Amino acid sequence: MKRLEELAAIAGGKLNHSPEKQISGAASISHAKAGQITFVTSAHHFEAFINSDAAAAVVCEGLGDSPKPVIEVEDPESAFFEIAILYRTPIVRQSAIETQISSRATVSPTAVIGEDVVVHAGAVIMDNVTIGDRTIIFPNSVIQEGCTIGNDVSIFPNATLYENTVVGNRVIVHAGAVIGGYGFGYKTRNGRHQLSAQIGNVVLEDDVEIGANTTVDRGTYDSTVIGTGSKLDNLVMVGHNCNIGQHNLLCSQVGIAGSCSTGKYVVMGGQVGVGDHLNVGDSAMITAKSGLMHDVEPGQRMMGTPARTSRMTMQLFASTSKLPQMRRDIKQLKKQITTLEQSIETTPDNRREAA
Repeated sequence: MKRLEELAAIAGGKLNHSPEKQISGAASISHAKAGQITFVTSAHHFEAFINSDAAAAVVCEGLGDSPKPVIEVEDPESAFFEIAILYRTPIVRQSAIETQISSRATVSPTAVIGEDVVVHAGAVIMDNVTIGDRTIIFPNSVIQEGCTIGNDVSIFPNATLYENTVVGNRVIVHAGAVIGGYGFGYKTRNGRHQLSAQIGNVVLEDDVEIGANTTVDRGTYDSTVIGTGSKLDNLVMVGHNCNIGQHNLLCSQVGIAGSCSTGKYVVMGGQVGVGDHLNVGDSAMITAKSGLMHDVEPGQRMMGTPARTSRMTMQLFASTSKLPQMRRDIKQLKKQITTLEQSIETTPDNRREAA
């Protein structure tokens, strides 16, 4: 149990009343029970909070008066996180206060291991790998020959880094991800598909996050690059020779074919497909399920398959919804035209001309 005044201090916010009120837990509005605190980010959700069982909330500044206790902050979601974590049982893991390599891990004698590194059971560290300080390699991960991993990196269970992968600082690679697998490039010779050269690598720059079961293919001769701060969701596919810019957000099941490039702050919704050799400009947004078949200018919002600007696509959607009525109107017009033609043919003047 925590008093509201304690939580307000942790959140760095202003409490309207009831400082001594005891709070038993933290949850979202739809799940909050009596005695728990929640968070509110808009006027719409503020009304939902008032009608909920929640005892208090962390809210945006200036949302208005509340009969319930509220803590006003600039960023409710971030402040609520600091509160919610107090009510969660902490995960006890090996603390990186000194290098700890499990006796059940396989580590090559040629690997260079930094300070305060943790390597869990079942992990395999192959020849000439370099691992920076305070990095954690979780169980059953495989780091192949010649990889370089920076400081404060987390490689979660069953992830695989193929040879010569370069990982920057503070990178997160989630479970089951495959970094540096062969690109899907073939030449057909004498009736057989022959794999192209696979002598490039993958570079994950600082602060990148790679989701569970995501794959990033190695370059043919050069590097496939994921830029600083970019976040890839689960089940994303990035093809060989791609250059993903800084601070991109790629949602689940995005598939990017080989040799594509993106600018800074590009966002792609779930299941976006991008054809090969395309460029997407800075701050462009591609909505979910879109199929991109041409370059995108900076700042454009694209949607649909094939992807067009949002304005054009919405106009097409609006027109499509009118097609049934347009079809009925055309049939009616055709009937009227036929009637008019028959009427003209039966006039006395037309009968004499025909004779």
